[in-house]
Amino acid sequence: MKLWGGRFTKPTNQLVDEYTASISFDKKLAQFDIQGSLAHVEMLKVCNIISAEDATSITAGLKKVAAKIKNGEAVLSEEHEDIHMNVEKLLIEEVGAVGGKLHTGRSRNDQVALDMRLYLREAIVELSQLLIHVQEALYKQAQENLETVLPGYTHLQRAQPVLFAHHMMAYAFMFERDLERLQDSWKRVNKSPLGAGALAGTTFPIDRKLVAQELGFDGICENSLDAVSDRDFVVEFLSTASMISMHLSRLCEELVQWSSAEFNFIELDDAFCTGSSMMPQKKNPDVAELVRGKTGRVYGHLVGMLTTLKGLPLAYNKDMQEDKEGMFDTVETLKGALALFAPMIESMYVKKDMMYEAVSKDFSNATDLADYLVGKGMPFRESHAVVGQIVLHCIQHNKYLLDLTLEEFRSFSMLVEEDIFRVLTPEAVVNARDVAGGTAKNRVEEQLRIIAGKLEVNKDWIQEHEGVANLYMQV
Repeated sequence: MKLWGGRFTKPTNQLVDEYTASISFDKKLAQFDIQGSLAHVEMLKVCNIISAEDATSITAGLKKVAAKIKNGEAVLSEEHEDIHMNVEKLLIEEVGAVGGKLHTGRSRNDQVALDMRLYLREAIVELSQLLIHVQEALYKQAQENLETVLPGYTHLQRAQPVLFAHHMMAYAFMFERDLERLQDSWKRVNKSPLGAGALAGTTFPIDRKLVAQELGFDGICENSLDAVSDRDFVVEFLSTASMISMHLSRLCEELVQWSSAEFNFIELDDAFCTGSSMMPQKKNPDVAELVRGKTGRVYGHLVGMLTTLKGLPLAYNKDMQEDKEGMFDTVETLKGALALFAPMIESMYVKKDMMYEAVSKDFSNATDLADYLVGKGMPFRESHAVVGQIVLHCIQHNKYLLDLTLEEFRSFSMLVEEDIFRVLTPEAVVNARDVAGGTAKNRVEEQLRIIAGKLEVNKDWIQEHEGVANLYMQV
């Protein structure tokens, strides 16, 4: 008989068991489930709901069950549906009927909400650490390329020259926002739902705050209905994960483009590429492509979770069993991508000469010519038209701006003087953008200092929170 089967007159259909069981995936929560149970038992003892003797027996039994699950000795059965019932069944086998007292004052509804919060705490810390590694790789490439100029694009058309370091820093700041979102979500994840019971609390004189404190939570979920039905923290995590994936995907798209023969700006290390089974000359950026591709997978889990929740009445519903697989898969997908990404960026070879050649053979310095004329007193709208005519002249004569003679420039405007040949060099164009956040070398150095400071702050945050996130390891 199932542990909840007292009012039933017949066993559940085998197909129902197979369809409703979640043990195949929620076994990932085993150590977190036992961590929560240990704190729950301690509270039951302190509140004189169970005897100290029973609590000691249950605690010892739970630790044995934890060891057996960790070592692969325990048999987790589909017959017992989920990790919670499997742990309780194993506990009863270990210590006898007294193990049945474990569930006093709680429900699987508040239990699973607790387990997921414990799981996500660890994931937030681990993903934060991996994001820092990616930032450090971008930071290193930026430091090494403070003199490297490449074309900047809008609409995927040549726009204005930028420093490669500036480009790398753009992604460093994107990932900084991702870190902020992850860390901010901690305060919503780190609330204890345990003690909410099935939906309305419990008649036993439990101490919810004691359990929360024991598990390192910042407080409790204040409303029992909300405590068991809230999956906002899962949606928020999936949303943040989707943005991280989106930022990774954007950079992957550029890595794929830049490593092509058409751009030829970078070469990815052989360790992060694959070949073709047919074409021996091929070197494919498969890691970047697959990270880009898996972004859709992460988005799908977010949309799936939102869709599952949108029509659910309070409080717990079996639909909410669907909250786990997408969350687990998202965590594993992101961990895999980020772990690969840092060394792939760090080992990337930047073809500085090819980038400089590209930026020397385009019209991305045209805006500087227009600004030059404005500086000489010409209204910008007029200078815009004049430079457009100069560019058209260049195109018709197969030239670039720096190929023109002073006489050709002056045939369009007598305001142009000899200094124009210095103004229009890629280095001058880049360093002319000497505004906060701009691509001038000294401004990019400012950005590097900002990111360096944030890296230290983020490392401190991890050091402060990883002990709480890893409490389950003490089981």
